[in-house]
Amino acid sequence: MEKKKVAIPLVCHGHSRPVVDLFYSPVTPDGYFLISASKDTNPMLRNGETGDWIGTFQGHKGAVWSCCLDRNALRAASASADFSAKVWDALTGDELHSFEHKHIVRACAFSEDTHLLLTGGMEKTLRVYDMNRPDAAPRELDKSPGSVRTVAWLHSDQTILSSCTDMGGVRLWDVRTGKIVQTLETKASVTSAEVSQDGRFITTADGSSVKFWDANHFGLVKSYDMPCNVESASLEPKSGSKFVAGGEDLWVHVFDFFTGEEITCNKGHHGPVHCVRFAPGGESYASGSEDGTIRIWQLSSPNADDSEAANGKATAGVNEVTTKIEGFHIPKEGQTEG
Repeated sequence: MEKKKVAIPLVCHGHSRPVVDLFYSPVTPDGYFLISASKDTNPMLRNGETGDWIGTFQGHKGAVWSCCLDRNALRAASASADFSAKVWDALTGDELHSFEHKHIVRACAFSEDTHLLLTGGMEKTLRVYDMNRPDAAPRELDKSPGSVRTVAWLHSDQTILSSCTDMGGVRLWDVRTGKIVQTLETKASVTSAEVSQDGRFITTADGSSVKFWDANHFGLVKSYDMPCNVESASLEPKSGSKFVAGGEDLWVHVFDFFTGEEITCNKGHHGPVHCVRFAPGGESYASGSEDGTIRIWQLSSPNADDSEAANGKATAGVNEVTTKIEGFHIPKEGQTEG
């Protein structure tokens, strides 16, 4: 069977252990950015368009399970197995705050207004830290029924979403009361939950299936069985007509949102795919793997003309991040262990 031209991704090296989380910033005046979490303890910041390395946030003493940027890409946050969540200056790489927990922190998320940081983990407690008063004690929501795996904000920071490592379902919390108001039922544990850019959908991956939920009325919109166990899924943010999923078969699959049919299957990773996320413009998506690499894939298989245009665009993107690179602490060659 004759195949289409194989997609060649941008391959981003740098992590020495598995990449377990990826997060794209919205588009900022300086372009958009990609932060990655890895078991090597060092979150990394990159130009989201070209994949070029900008800097490494150094300070964690254990695996980093989750990472995020605020909407202006001025601050980064990371959640770690060293029982801490840290907030970083994304311009200089400096550590701004370290929030100590009593167990492994698995997830973190900045609120849409950037004033709050949400964390969750093995303690089964969701905490909300006020970035304007970082020394104040965090607000704690009611106990989560299980160990927290993912967290996100929605409804203009009025609702919090969380999933658990040891049970199915996505829980929705009223921020005002701190209580669960709704549970989206899934058979297996939800390992990835994403709120769409327009706030309309929640995309979840629960191993055997990818589901799309109405983010306002909480009904199930679509559910598709996957060809393998998938750990992560992401909906294309502009048209919403495609989604990507990655998991244990090492491949990154692109599907039609309306029919569930597979459109493309990207091969290249040498280990299971732990995370996939679309860039904010929807023209590309990134995957992070057990093999320690991040791969950035163009959404459509471009023809020669498109390819040239894409290359030209990528080159222009390098200049957009020069303001970010200035002043970032870059470790000397050979300083990090292999």
